[in-house]
Amino acid sequence: MEKKFAELKALVAEIHDLKAALALLEWDQQVYLPAGAENGRAAQIETLSGVIHAKSTAAKLGRLIETLEPADYPEDSTERALLARLRRDFAKKNKVPAKLVSQLARTTAEAHAAWVRARQAADYTLFAPHLARIVELKRRYAELFAPSASIYDPLLDDYEPGMTAAELDRIFEPLRREQAGLGRQLADRPADDAFLHQKFNGASQLAFSREVVKKLGYDFKRGRLDLTVHPFTTSFGLSDVRITTAVHAELPVSCLLSTVHECGHALYEQGIDPALDRTPLAEGASYAFHESQSRLWENQVARSLPFWRFFYPAFQKRFPKQLGDVSLERFYRAVNRVVPSEIRTEADEATYNLHIMLRYELELGLLEGRIPASELAGHWNAKMQEYLGVTPRSDTVGVLQDIHWSLGDFGYFPTYALGNLIGAEIWNAACRTVPGLEEELARGNFRVLLEFLRRRVHCHGAKYEPPVLLEKITGRRSIDSEQFLTYLKGKYSAL
Repeated sequence: MEKKFAELKALVAEIHDLKAALALLEWDQQVYLPAGAENGRAAQIETLSGVIHAKSTAAKLGRLIETLEPADYPEDSTERALLARLRRDFAKKNKVPAKLVSQLARTTAEAHAAWVRARQAADYTLFAPHLARIVELKRRYAELFAPSASIYDPLLDDYEPGMTAAELDRIFEPLRREQAGLGRQLADRPADDAFLHQKFNGASQLAFSREVVKKLGYDFKRGRLDLTVHPFTTSFGLSDVRITTAVHAELPVSCLLSTVHECGHALYEQGIDPALDRTPLAEGASYAFHESQSRLWENQVARSLPFWRFFYPAFQKRFPKQLGDVSLERFYRAVNRVVPSEIRTEADEATYNLHIMLRYELELGLLEGRIPASELAGHWNAKMQEYLGVTPRSDTVGVLQDIHWSLGDFGYFPTYALGNLIGAEIWNAACRTVPGLEEELARGNFRVLLEFLRRRVHCHGAKYEPPVLLEKITGRRSIDSEQFLTYLKGKYSAL
């Protein structure tokens, strides 16, 4: 059995390395790829995706998984967890024909290029036919797992194992009701933020953001920071975890918050137990858990008063013309002002989840055939007006603002809101466990929080299923929206 397990791990490591190579191609596509190289890159992604699928569904791999029983290993062992994960993944991937995998890979690679062009032209019609094709392929994918209560369930399960649309609706219902009312109430408050509506040098924003994430614990020896249209994090293995960000001259805190958000993802990956590397366990427990880390660092930390007590003098020094006479308290209130926004990534904490629920409802409408892809822009604008009282100025800041649909990531968006909820629960656990946590952050000691997260979250990777890991950290297996709402109301009542 020991020899067979070693053979299994070798096959798994090979698949992991191929996935890392594919991720590198996709990272380059979004960061450095010349415009004329789009078709060639689409073909490369299609080919490599097919190879990975073939190896992930190979009979030899299946025989080894069947031979090795999880029950033969101790209850809490890595071996048992790895076999359980491999069994689940193998069964799911073997339901998907190789042809569909290749079609999705090429279609999304071409769609991404079309999405970039459509954004530049502020014209959704350039992207709509590509989205229609992706929706068709995603429907075919979901149908492979029939019967399911909702066509959305198999797609959601790819990002949040075990989660269903019915459970999502249960969690989202109080959020939708409470946050819509809270957002309207807080948006009526006047806030003095005129000083933020000036031009702030982009290079200085980027340099400051780099200094901040280094202080938070991001290891630049095992990563790098680059610019892109839509910020993201990607991992090619635990020794190479890269982040990207975007700079907007008239949104001076945007670059920082985006960079800290991606840093939160990267800190998770960089903190996974090295013994799990080159296996499916060398990643977050789920996408919602991953998002809990990025949102925790972005919101509970980088939007907090303790954070700015430490960093504001350095930020003020970088921009003396704009901030020289702006007090810390005035700046802090401006950074946390509630203003319904067109852009999800710029949204404040009080309205962010509404952006996610809007996307979830549109995804469901597309998949169920109630919303034709050609008419999505109109539905988007109507939902924005209904939920946030905002009508986008253009398709670029409306229906085209997110990269996810061009990549075929249907089922992904809900994990952002779930991550907010889990992040609030983990933050509460950290505050209970780490003495004087906020005072330590105000002194610039971010290591105490990182060490808590390393011990309780990061090191485990995907060893535990999400409810099990949540229970280990918080004592609860189910996601609790009330803790997030309590945090939100408490924060804004003090502003």
